[in-house]
Amino acid sequence: RVAGASTVTITRNELLHALNAAETHILALVDVSGEEASRVTYVRGFPYEEPGFGVTSVNHSISALLKHGGEPS
Repeated sequence: RVAGASTVTITRNELLHALNAAETHILALVDVSGEEASRVTYVRGFPYEEPGFGVTSVNHSISALLKHGGEPS
């Protein structure tokens, strides 16, 4: 994600994987500025919802993800 962004887009396939492997799924949020990657934060156990019919991606608030259980690396 772009450094300073307030949302992150999660694709349908990523959501389905998170639901099917909930106990082992880890979402890695990486701040990217230009071609430089800096801070990495891992989010475990976020309560994702199954995407509706025809949904290809969902935007999530980064602050909500981090409140749920973000762990800086």
